[in-house]
Amino acid sequence: MVELTAINGARFFLNPDLIYRVEETPDTVITLTTEKVILVQESAEQINHLIIAYRRKIFAQLFKH
Repeated sequence: MVELTAINGARFFLNPDLIYRVEETPDTVITLTTEKVILVQESAEQINHLIIAYRRKIFAQLFKH
């Protein structure tokens, strides 16, 4: 899960596997595979880095054993 900040300042965790699209319009809009839309404070680039770090952590744990 990646931790994000909603447009209203509330922090939450999101499963990146649910992300269909991330756009900056100029607000950052995340569209989920369920068609739900979430506005967040992070930029698209920040979200991309969070997802990469999340995936690296998962793969590191898989190959650790």
